[in-house]
Amino acid sequence: MMKDLIQQAEKDCSSIHQHINTIVENNQRRVLEAFKNHRVSDTHFNSTTGYGYDDLGRDTLEAVYAQVFGGEAALVRPQLISGTHAISTVLFGLLRPEDELIYITGKPYDTLSGVIGMDANPYPGSLKDYQVTYKQVDLLANGAIDYRGVKESISSRTKVIGIQRSKGYDNRPSFTIAEIEAMVSFVKTINPNIIIFVDNCYGEFVEEKEPLHVGADIIAGSLIKNPGGGIVRAGGYIVGNDALVEQCAHRLSAPGLGKEMGATFHLLQEMFQGFFLAPLIVGEALKGAVFTARFLELLGLETSPSYTAKRTDLIQSVNFENSEQMITFCQAIQHNSPVNSYVTPYPSEMPGYEDEVIMAAGTFIQGASIELSADGPIREPYTAFVQGGLTYAHVKIAIENSVQSMIDKGFLNLKKGS
Repeated sequence: MMKDLIQQAEKDCSSIHQHINTIVENNQRRVLEAFKNHRVSDTHFNSTTGYGYDDLGRDTLEAVYAQVFGGEAALVRPQLISGTHAISTVLFGLLRPEDELIYITGKPYDTLSGVIGMDANPYPGSLKDYQVTYKQVDLLANGAIDYRGVKESISSRTKVIGIQRSKGYDNRPSFTIAEIEAMVSFVKTINPNIIIFVDNCYGEFVEEKEPLHVGADIIAGSLIKNPGGGIVRAGGYIVGNDALVEQCAHRLSAPGLGKEMGATFHLLQEMFQGFFLAPLIVGEALKGAVFTARFLELLGLETSPSYTAKRTDLIQSVNFENSEQMITFCQAIQHNSPVNSYVTPYPSEMPGYEDEVIMAAGTFIQGASIELSADGPIREPYTAFVQGGLTYAHVKIAIENSVQSMIDKGFLNLKKGS
């Protein structure tokens, strides 16, 4: 019975997998052209230490990122410790006291609450602490942008509009490049001087365009997600308008230092190679997500997006009836990981999150979201967010074994689900 369902899922996904192959090829072509255009050579793999003056490899890597993502300039640095840090660097680099930030895609990812100062007791140094005001425009009931609410919220103080491309830990749709283009166009007709910032985490190379290609001003993300190709051990990126990236550089280092300093610690070869591999690895993860959605749908589980939906990020959410089912599923993913498979994760408190979180991630790089993981806050509607996968085969095997674990524990009835 299980084998039949797997075969049915793969048959149903075959045409979608072929479409993903086309996206991979087109994105790979764009990356290759950037490498050729900037004459990448093995001399660019020689890193710096100390202050990091005159790091030719770092500067060339940033030029490659800028071209591929459609920007004028880039910061690609191991000193950016996470996606949240990259986003924070953008916001603090661009916003000043009395400026206003508006997120038009609803409440942003949990870890940004501390950055913005949304908590009851804001952390020292938050945007709120610097008298930067914040608004958010909640999404409509169907998950769409509330354009009327956006227009009413924009004021003379509004300097930055924030767009979160991926759903994060939320039960709402992720936003496609076409939808982001519509948001950008709408805001720019109201005030062309407003800066449009897109949190691009989980979205890189999923489509054939990035937010900067459709008018956004600046984007940011993490190198242990999509653009690191599964081999980059740390870092983040910021790409966009030259003047805006320069402002962010002075925030990341120090006023007066900007982009001119920052050692690369023998990481450049993997940063170049990871970026070259990224279209392929993202494609493998996407194929795994599509299979996961269809296979679990055949078993009667609620998944989002559906396997036929247009995708703009890696995240596949699965809803469970209760916390025990969700925890069992995530634990099974951990037990079918290449690293720390013998470890059993349990929900626990984590910095930046309001609820206890379970995180299953038997990854080669700690916290790497491009590698297969399953996690989520323990709160209704008990949603596990499955993401990543360096190979489609690994995703397929892990999901199959996780389903078997749920059946063994009585959480799934194979005949009923099928």
